[in-house]
Amino acid sequence: MHQGRRISWTLFAIPSIAFALLILGISGIQRGDELATAGVHAPRQVMWMYFAAIALAGGVMVPYRQLKEWAYPALVCVMIMLVAVYFFPPRNGARRWIPLGFMFLQPSELAKVAFILAISRYLMFRENHRTILGLIIPFLVTCLPVLLILREPDLGTSLLFFPVLFAILFAAGAKYRHLGATILAGIAILPMLWSVMSVEQKSRVTAVFLQRDGGEPQTGDGYHLWQSKQMLALGGSRGSSITGMPLDDPAAYRLPAGRTDFVFCLIGEKWGLPGTLGVLALFAGFGLCGLHVAAKTRDPFGRLIATGIVAMIGTQALINMAMTVGLAPITGLTLPLLSYGGSSLVTTCLSIGLLANVALRPGYDVAGQPFRFTS
Repeated sequence: MHQGRRISWTLFAIPSIAFALLILGISGIQRGDELATAGVHAPRQVMWMYFAAIALAGGVMVPYRQLKEWAYPALVCVMIMLVAVYFFPPRNGARRWIPLGFMFLQPSELAKVAFILAISRYLMFRENHRTILGLIIPFLVTCLPVLLILREPDLGTSLLFFPVLFAILFAAGAKYRHLGATILAGIAILPMLWSVMSVEQKSRVTAVFLQRDGGEPQTGDGYHLWQSKQMLALGGSRGSSITGMPLDDPAAYRLPAGRTDFVFCLIGEKWGLPGTLGVLALFAGFGLCGLHVAAKTRDPFGRLIATGIVAMIGTQALINMAMTVGLAPITGLTLPLLSYGGSSLVTTCLSIGLLANVALRPGYDVAGQPFRFTS
């Protein structure tokens, strides 16, 4: 059988891991509904799962090589939508959504997928990543959505683009000194990013260094970190689903944005240590499966897509879980597949569909040398 037609075991492993994470996410969202005595989010998330399944199937069905011609136009369209959000009324003090009547579209979620496709298309050619001048264009292209999303304000999503760019550059075969230059360039623009951050975003960064344990609950931005860590502690080693709730004080279980940004804490409170370790293990398994797909794919475009998707979902999961335990600023970044939200869930499943798409079609369109470059 032709190598490009072999069915990889990752085609079964990746959707299975995604489904397990979805189930854990529903359990956490349902727990949030119980604690808030408002059971509406879990049923809605189940409804979004149907749309997410359609997006995943769509990501698999269309051969990913056909997306090359659409990669650049898709990024341009998304950039236009990132500008368009500023012409709509803010929601909760942020301009991140475009109202469509039946739903609110979040262009920053689509920007992640469009960015991966466009950068993969550009860097699939050797001459575009083996010189320092060839790296200027992807670096500038990365800065555009980062600055637009940061001004919405959305600190969390803006943090994803540079790690994704670095991972794709590494997979493309960029020289190590050029990768080092990319890191230095990213560090160099940090003061500019700090200058365009809102007062609230800056306070969330400083809250990480001012947090403390014990005593009375903190106020302001420190309250979120305080409550998130307490919620994890209340779950203990086995969780409230087995041991019950150790405290009768409802205030101890009050967690702002629990079903979105802090769903990891709700899973920890309900299922205890096995639940949190299960989430970590599933994301680790997803990353290994995704890297296996990238390693086995001989087509440059497909390899870079797979690498970008793994980097995007893995980085987002790490940032989200780190902020819940006080290791990173609270950024408003959702936990992929677990947090409540339609745009995030559908976009993540679309990305997973693209990853499975690459696993399904690992060969070249035409014969050529293996995708490996050396200095």
